[in-house]
Amino acid sequence: MAKGKTNAMRLLDGKKISYRMIQYDVEDGKIDGISVAKKVNQNPEMVFKTLVTSGTSKNLFVFVIPVQDELDLKKAAKAAGEKKLDLIAVKDIQKYTGYIRGGCSPIGMKKLYPTFIDRQAEQLEIITISGGKIGTQIEMKVSDLQMMTNGKLYDVVKSDRGLD
Repeated sequence: MAKGKTNAMRLLDGKKISYRMIQYDVEDGKIDGISVAKKVNQNPEMVFKTLVTSGTSKNLFVFVIPVQDELDLKKAAKAAGEKKLDLIAVKDIQKYTGYIRGGCSPIGMKKLYPTFIDRQAEQLEIITISGGKIGTQIEMKVSDLQMMTNGKLYDVVKSDRGLD
């Protein structure tokens, strides 16, 4: 295996799932989703971010949404079957996922948490997600992401962009 593979990539390799690793420069400190999409020369609608939430039950849930969108916590709670959800604190991301902010992949977390992929992914064949470390993205089939995460497609983003 090539040096620099992340846990997410090792798991994909183990399942013989094809993906493309994309690396980008992080020296400018811009690691937000929109900046990353520009750096990897991709439409922000194809680049998804990973958000981790905690429900009133204290269970964790993962949401994979387009980088330009905002998670609708009410829709997300409904998807997860919770009364209420909150994003976990940035300081807790590594403790629960094994990843750090800006490098949190939905694949290869410490545990396989219930995962929801925003329904917009249905319109795409290929999706770009975090590769598991800052400066690395993974481009892969949406169907493979669903399989690797047991991800369910669900409408979980705020719809204030006139898409209703």
